[in-house]
Amino acid sequence: MTQSAPTATYLTQEAFDRLQAELRELSGPGRVEIAKRIEAAREEGDLKENGGYHAAKEEQGKMEARIRQLNQILQTATVGEAPPDDGIVEPGMVVSVEMFGDKETFLLGSREIADGDDSIDVFSEQSPMGAAIHGKKVGDTATYEAPTGKIIEVKVLSAKPYSA
Repeated sequence: MTQSAPTATYLTQEAFDRLQAELRELSGPGRVEIAKRIEAAREEGDLKENGGYHAAKEEQGKMEARIRQLNQILQTATVGEAPPDDGIVEPGMVVSVEMFGDKETFLLGSREIADGDDSIDVFSEQSPMGAAIHGKKVGDTATYEAPTGKIIEVKVLSAKPYSA
C-alpha cells in the first residue's frame, strides 16, 4: 500500500497561530510535566499494578500523537485570511447545499478552523463533495461519486465565511 503525500490544510492566520501555541505548549512544558508524572509513578514500585504509571504513559502516547498531528498540519498548511464573502465556495466557508431534497450546512475546510465548535459539521475540501463544490457559486449544481459508486447531485444554496 502506497501512502500519498499529505494534502495542504487551509487555516486562517488565527487558527495557525493557535495551533503553533498548542504545539509549543505540548512540546515543551507538556512533555516535561508528563515525564515528571511518569517518574513519580515509577518510584511507587511495581509497574504491573501501578495504575498511575499506566495512565500517565497512555496520556503521554496521546500527547505525542497530537504533537505529530500538529506538526503535519502546520507543515502543510496554507495560511490565509478568511475568504471573501462573495458566494464562491472555498475553504473557510460555511456552505449550505441541497441534496436529496434536504438542506445540509457545514464548514468546508479543516476541523482546526472551527476550534472545538462541535455545533457545525466539517467537510474537507479534498472529500468527494468538497472537491465537487469547491469554486462553485451560489445557485450552481455539482455532482460527485459516492463511495458506493452512486452519482450524487448537490446544489449550492449559500456560502458565507466562517466566524467563530
